[in-house]
Amino acid sequence: MNVTEEMKRKVLEGKEIDRQEALRLAEEPLERLREAAEEIRQKVCGDGFDLCTIVNAKCGRCSEDCKYCAQSAHYRTACEESYPLLSTEELLAGARHNAKQGVLRYSIVTSGRRLSDAEVEQVCGSIRRIKAETSIEVCVSLGLLDEAQFRKIREAGASRVHCNLETSARYFPSVCTTHTYEEKIETLRAAKRAGLSVCSGGILGLGETMEDRIDMVLTARELGVRSIPVNLLNPIPGTPYEKNVPLTNEEACRCVALFRFLVPDASIRLAGGRGLVGDKGRACFRSGANAAISGDMLTTAGITVEKDMEMLHTLGFEVRRCNG
Repeated sequence: MNVTEEMKRKVLEGKEIDRQEALRLAEEPLERLREAAEEIRQKVCGDGFDLCTIVNAKCGRCSEDCKYCAQSAHYRTACEESYPLLSTEELLAGARHNAKQGVLRYSIVTSGRRLSDAEVEQVCGSIRRIKAETSIEVCVSLGLLDEAQFRKIREAGASRVHCNLETSARYFPSVCTTHTYEEKIETLRAAKRAGLSVCSGGILGLGETMEDRIDMVLTARELGVRSIPVNLLNPIPGTPYEKNVPLTNEEACRCVALFRFLVPDASIRLAGGRGLVGDKGRACFRSGANAAISGDMLTTAGITVEKDMEMLHTLGFEVRRCNG
């Protein structure tokens, strides 16, 4: 029996694979790995597909020095746009538009280390309006908030908090120095204590190793994360990673398939950078991925909801809310 088959049987028996087993899997033939990941996805998750969109609700001049980000005030990029928190009417209009298109989740994303208490109150007012006037789920990505702030967010009607780990604990100091990995972990724990579900993944192509990618997902698994965004680095001119070589479609498929073994019941969500691969993620959706961020990203163009819906239909997925 080959390693892939052995690990697939273990996962389907309800057992977790560990770090060393994942490293062995990472060396397996790609097609074998993809087929097994798809079998796990189908048997554990079925054909449900979780689709969300994001809105850049506060843009630019971020104090943090994340080396991949066009909005960081530490770098000179073509992203010169900067504006304060969007009004309730603007956020509500976006939520209505996405709900009409069949999108399941609408995520309010803001730049900066964290929102102030006053900004949190403003966002809460917007969430209340969105929940009162649409059927869409509301998620937030508002920085390193504390438990009390998250409780207000939950009471307003949001259901999920996003805070990416980005990479492994080992490699994170090479990516960002203005906040720590431990702060990110505490943010996710605070959100969970406040009664919110959590969404956390990372970016592939920062210069990390396969070990770093595995460790990132293992950390997410330990934290009880069941929505894991997989971003493919889009090297932004002006950032320290502008000369990084984007992942190939084959590398992306290998990572997605491997992640399915590690978190068999999760929504593995293709996110930023999907447009860089020629098939817009189709191969990854046949390698174990079962969720996506559709529409535009924060500072880069994405893939339209209409085109995604068409692709998902041809692949046999049913767009519905998964994992809370």
